[in-house]
Amino acid sequence: MICSYDNAISVKYVNKKNQRSIWVIQKNIEDEEKWALKKEELEKKIRKNKSKPCMNDIAKVKSLSIWVFIIPFTAVNICLFITTNLHFLIDQPYRLFNTFPYLDGGTSISRTARYFPNYLIFKPAMFFTSYLLIKYWLYNKKIIKFFDENHKHIKRFVFFGIASAVMLILHSIFLGVTFDIGIYKLFRRLVMLLFIVFEVVAQTYLVLTLYSLKDKLLKYINPNILKCKIFLVSVLIIVAIVSIPIVTMPGNKFIKHALEWDYFVGVIGFYLLTFFMWKNKN
Repeated sequence: MICSYDNAISVKYVNKKNQRSIWVIQKNIEDEEKWALKKEELEKKIRKNKSKPCMNDIAKVKSLSIWVFIIPFTAVNICLFITTNLHFLIDQPYRLFNTFPYLDGGTSISRTARYFPNYLIFKPAMFFTSYLLIKYWLYNKKIIKFFDENHKHIKRFVFFGIASAVMLILHSIFLGVTFDIGIYKLFRRLVMLLFIVFEVVAQTYLVLTLYSLKDKLLKYINPNILKCKIFLVSVLIIVAIVSIPIVTMPGNKFIKHALEWDYFVGVIGFYLLTFFMWKNKN
């Protein structure tokens, strides 16, 4: 009887010990699961915080790019409208009639912008656009460095992008300033040429960089718009090469003017595509 009682006590003790062990094991499992969950949440938070600077820079590039398109496009076409329609604002020699230079090449951009009051619109617009361009290329540098710290094209597109903005500033400063000196005329043409060359080179290096990182950028960009940017830059390069004989030969004034207006839209159209390429912050 005593033996049976002792056995019962032993069994009860063992069961309690086993239950305690099971409880400890379950508690440890629960603690580990909670820690794993906390760790996962912490990692997600770290990743989110890490991506915040990039998303902020993308938002700034989107904002800058739309204004880089709107400001020069609006300023140039206001100058054109004044020249062709608001004749009471301008002197007789500068008035034009019935021309749409995008098609007929009836005038050049500089011809519509170099006299009063048009230069009061054109010059400030170009100065401000140049400032926005510099910021645009610097923010693009930050974005690319976020995804690839040592990408080989970073310094190139930043250099040519900022150089193009500097050329635009110089062109705007000297627009309408006349000196009957051959070297001065050559200087003005060289500045305008360098602006176009530097701008297209910078755009080329940037789209090449973006394309090389397209897999990393997939959730940040619209890949179809990136393809459109590549196509646009390719067309700008081809047109620039093909038009060299036309631009360098004497004559062909109307073709040159039409080419200037259309090429201008192509160059700033790159920034309009940038606005649509990057996805919204949310």
